[in-house]
Amino acid sequence: MKLKHFIFAILAFSAIISCKDYLNIPPMNVVQDKDLYSDAAGMTVYLSRMYSQMPFEDFKYSPARQFFDDWLVTPGANDGASLGRDAGTAMTSEGYSRNGAYWVRAFNLLRDANRMLETLPEYKSNFSEADYNHFIGEGYFARAMVFYALAKRYGGVPLVTSVLKYPENPAAELEVPRSTEEETWNQVLADFDLAITNLSASSPKRGYANKYVAYAFKSEAMLFAGSVAKYNKITGLGQKTNVRVIGFDPGTAAAVSKKYFKEAYNAAREVMKSGKYSLYKKKWAANDKAAQYQNMVDMFFDASSPENIYIKEYKYPDLTHGYDAYNIPRQLMGGNGYSAGNCPTLDFVELFDGIAKNTDGTIKVFDANGKYLLFDNVTDIFANAEPRLRAYVIFPGDVFKGEEIEIRRGIFTGNAANGIAPLRVMNSGTADYTVAGPSNYNQVDAYRALGAFAGQKSLFLSQNGTTHETVTLPDGTVMNAGGKSGPFTSDGTAAMTGFTVRKWLNPNMPQALVLEARSEQSFILMRYAEIQLNAAEAASELTLAGEAAPAGDNYQQIAYDAIKDIRERAGADPLAGISDLTGQSGLQIIRKERTKELAFENKTLWDIRRWRTQHSDILNGYTQSDGAYYKGLYPFYSSTAGKYFFDAGLDEGRRRFRLTEQEYYFLIPSDEVSKSPMIDQQPGR
Repeated sequence: MKLKHFIFAILAFSAIISCKDYLNIPPMNVVQDKDLYSDAAGMTVYLSRMYSQMPFEDFKYSPARQFFDDWLVTPGANDGASLGRDAGTAMTSEGYSRNGAYWVRAFNLLRDANRMLETLPEYKSNFSEADYNHFIGEGYFARAMVFYALAKRYGGVPLVTSVLKYPENPAAELEVPRSTEEETWNQVLADFDLAITNLSASSPKRGYANKYVAYAFKSEAMLFAGSVAKYNKITGLGQKTNVRVIGFDPGTAAAVSKKYFKEAYNAAREVMKSGKYSLYKKKWAANDKAAQYQNMVDMFFDASSPENIYIKEYKYPDLTHGYDAYNIPRQLMGGNGYSAGNCPTLDFVELFDGIAKNTDGTIKVFDANGKYLLFDNVTDIFANAEPRLRAYVIFPGDVFKGEEIEIRRGIFTGNAANGIAPLRVMNSGTADYTVAGPSNYNQVDAYRALGAFAGQKSLFLSQNGTTHETVTLPDGTVMNAGGKSGPFTSDGTAAMTGFTVRKWLNPNMPQALVLEARSEQSFILMRYAEIQLNAAEAASELTLAGEAAPAGDNYQQIAYDAIKDIRERAGADPLAGISDLTGQSGLQIIRKERTKELAFENKTLWDIRRWRTQHSDILNGYTQSDGAYYKGLYPFYSSTAGKYFFDAGLDEGRRRFRLTEQEYYFLIPSDEVSKSPMIDQQPGR
């Protein structure tokens, strides 16, 4: 990549950066440096520009398209926790369909940050010492965030830490090769540390960073670096420069991983010890599932939450998003015609406590005789589920916005006197829940009146939200086969997995406003629960590595207290004791808790990437290298029994995700590689 090409991006900054024409007379309609750097108000303009380019992964972040200002996104539909309406191979790996898209955009913000860091000292006398230091800290914070975003995508990158001047400098001097991955992570560390040194302890202006915001993101970044240093198996040298652009030197990787884990732990502990933040528990009450559920719902909408460390705010009409319009249950669909864009998988739901499960951890839907368990109410199967799950996922029969969300796959009219046998039978007499089995219920014998149901159709379904088969119930009422919110076989706007997302949906948004670009709830980019999880994971990793804790700390106790507090707030089953978090099994408990707590916050995908488990973990018999399949839970009503039952199995759409080990590192844009004598493509690709 020739970085001189990025210099022209500064033309978009013409309202801020000083320039001069051929007569050396500054244009009257352009803000000059002497005005821009004259006081805190002028700096607000500059920082607004920088913050608008920050790689914040919020409501407008599209993992598949690599945009940070997208208009159609369903956060979370890329890591196995949910299936998105737009999901497919493009959602397999973050950035899969637009490899390299962020590479170009990153250097625009880098130039702005470097320019401020170089220019502001010339005007230091215009500011108080506190303001000057804070603004310098903002520059380092922005640079740290950019290098962090680049490092976790590409490994080693060009470490551009000064303004490259064109045409003043010869073209050859504008060529900056990729540094090693280790050097890149060290730069991330150094910039976060400089940000922490300079930033104010409290944000001087709404939306600005502060010392503890920087500590928080540092802990996240260093946890990523430590994980890659420990678990990554891919390494290679660039062909042009012979630099280790991906991976770490095998001889030093273990020591480097411990260094980064220590930095992650210490940064998280600084936030914890500050006393500035705490878990949100305003409506929490012990042994009260309803209160615990409502507490977790409110947490994401309370601007005064003590858990919020850094948020991205939205306000109509200046800056809005469309999360509600894209993800609302189908029966509450807004005027734009979108809904249920993000449907949690059964694989995700099965992670939580309070659900009857088989010995292998899968949800229990059959009795000891292999017949479906029957429930008086469709909500009974989740009656004891941990409140956190209810706050994140809408179950069949849940109430949202005062309306029962009707999720039903079909109606079974066959004899239920001796129990109801598995439905997924196709003219064989044996239930088949494998990939080779029936993918849709309209293929099974009960629907087609074949096999044991020869001559008598016993299963009724709905094709979409308007084309229903109907059943007359014993009391004479007529019932649509499918629920108002699906699932349906040919409608991409329904609960395709039997669930829809609850987290982030605004329960108080008037139905008339459920439209694109009308939502204005804030996105929490960093919260205290993540800091606790960072500390717990880093502590566990350091304990496994045989490292001693800092004076006054006990790694195992810190980890246990953090997980205990988070699980208690969530209404999850308590840990048996501190011994639960020992060894490798303890680390897995911490990882699982992280996956549950931070779901749909654009965190989980990066976690499974840094753990290097995304391609290899076996799910439903397959890995993502093979192409993993995900499960749904499909509710049915038995008209003869007057009860509900659930069929658990592979998602009917057979949506699958593929990811190879090499794809942990995104490709550098091919045109940037081809035109540069120094920029190397990822080795082996």
